[in-house]
Amino acid sequence: MADETIGNRRGRRSREEILDVAARIMAERGYAATSLSVLSRETGLPKSAVYHHFHSKAGLLSAVMARGAEDFFAAMRRAQAGGPEGGTPRERLTWFLLRTGEVFLDRPEFLRLHLLLVMSAEAAEAEVDGIIERVRRDGRAHMNRMIALSFAPEGEEIAQAVADELDYFGIAGFDGAFVALQAEPHRDLAGQMRLLAEAVAALGEARAAALRAAAAPSPAGEG
Repeated sequence: MADETIGNRRGRRSREEILDVAARIMAERGYAATSLSVLSRETGLPKSAVYHHFHSKAGLLSAVMARGAEDFFAAMRRAQAGGPEGGTPRERLTWFLLRTGEVFLDRPEFLRLHLLLVMSAEAAEAEVDGIIERVRRDGRAHMNRMIALSFAPEGEEIAQAVADELDYFGIAGFDGAFVALQAEPHRDLAGQMRLLAEAVAALGEARAAALRAAAAPSPAGEG
């Protein structure tokens, strides 16, 4: 029994080690360029260990993305626990986006690999389309929540309408800022997040004003 327990622990360690190395190398080189030989050399484990734990290279990518998504969104929830109190929609949204940027800077490999897969045919080849789609959907839902919470003082209906209109724009801005950072690492992501918050907040404030005007009763005698 003791030998079996030790064996299970070693197995879990080797599985996590393979995932750690695979996440780093795939984020650097892409899925296709990450060979089992490279993984074996970097981990010091035989190729058979990859097949034992993941059955195939595609299975390894699925596990890398699933673990990366789970860890990322858990880190996001921790970073944004509580949320900002008071302030304008712009100040509240800036708080949310700065926390988001900090999580991405702490875990760049996950987003880098995710975007590499989005911009290539490798996701379909490795049959991880479903995971990629889920990550995009969850990311957009998270952006939607941040915007809705930022505009909460406007009332639930207006806040949700603003979030539904601007969540895709917010995700596009964030993706673009991260990609630009890969080309120019000296850029300050926090500064870009502040600018993105200003842009989304300005659009949201204009939309909220239009919704308030549309909902306002007509002056007596009109119509």
